[in-house]
Amino acid sequence: MSDSQAKGQVQTTDPKPGNQGNPLKLRRLILCFLGTLALYFTWQIISISRYGFRDDGQNADCAIVLGGAAWHNKPSPVFQERLNHAINLYQEGRVTALVLTGGKGAGASFSEGEVARGYCLARGIPDEALFVEGSSRTTIQNLEEARKILDLQDFSSALIVSDPWHLKRGVLIARRQGIEASPSGTTTSRFESLKARTSFTLRELYLYHLYLLSSR
Repeated sequence: MSDSQAKGQVQTTDPKPGNQGNPLKLRRLILCFLGTLALYFTWQIISISRYGFRDDGQNADCAIVLGGAAWHNKPSPVFQERLNHAINLYQEGRVTALVLTGGKGAGASFSEGEVARGYCLARGIPDEALFVEGSSRTTIQNLEEARKILDLQDFSSALIVSDPWHLKRGVLIARRQGIEASPSGTTTSRFESLKARTSFTLRELYLYHLYLLSSR
């Protein structure tokens, strides 16, 4: 074999210089993408955690109380604290009406809205200030049914009442329904442990993005 043939074989077996950096560039792109994604979701978790505490004391036509579980004819502890907060808003004069949402759970005798109405009446809220829907089962349905009440009563603005970590999604849904909505989270949430709050926040992170992408 001649020297020129040997050199030609060596040259053909060497990797092309331009291909050596491709796997490294790909790994860097993947790491950059994953890092950006991690930063985005961290920011969203912080945003969801803080958003519901942004109550600047504004007034509105009504407060919409997002549904929570009812235990027969009594609100669950979580739902009770949402109702207590809404009652305080009414007593402080920040709203003139309460819109109570929530349908019947499996095997329930009373809807969440009906249970909420009884709870509010027992605490001195006049019947004419209470508006109830009893067919919704999800947050989206809560606000769709509430919007019908607002239209009938000519209400345009609302404070959305729920646990703080629920409100970034709740207010977004309300605004997409055409409601002039602001958050008013209960300061006495029954989600007290770090585990419970973390679970709630992660669930809301998923549901918030599901609604952003598909309105579901």
